[in-house]
Amino acid sequence: MAMNEPKRDFWRRKSLREMTEAEWESLCDGCGRCCLLKLEDEDDGAVAYTRIACRLFDSATCRCGAYSLRTALVPGCLRLTPDSIEDAAAWMPRTCAYRLLAEGKPLPDWHPLVSGDPESVHAAGVSVRGWTVPEYDVHEEDYEDHVIPGLC
Repeated sequence: MAMNEPKRDFWRRKSLREMTEAEWESLCDGCGRCCLLKLEDEDDGAVAYTRIACRLFDSATCRCGAYSLRTALVPGCLRLTPDSIEDAAAWMPRTCAYRLLAEGKPLPDWHPLVSGDPESVHAAGVSVRGWTVPEYDVHEEDYEDHVIPGLC
């Protein structure tokens, strides 16, 4: 095992605050759902996900194409930390490992840390691979046309 590679099952033994940077980063399952543009209802605060992916989203890998620069390039991009996850949880998918662990829930069987397979998130149908629309292809007034009912 490489020195900065997370140890097996660390998420069961450590709190989010106790994790190393490598462990924290490995919690991301690569689903890409957090990179979808979201709309918030002004009346009740409900969050709706759209099929529209952030301009930095790489649809082939389901990862950010400029991860280290994302918060500088995309003003609304959040940098998740143990301190910010509680506030960001409402915007994160219900399947997100960061959200699940912050809520005291286990990781699902398809999560790559559990399955040992980075493709398991895609095989389980949880990722957005292959069905997003690039942000630059949609006019802002048309965002509501791309809402995905029930996804969050």
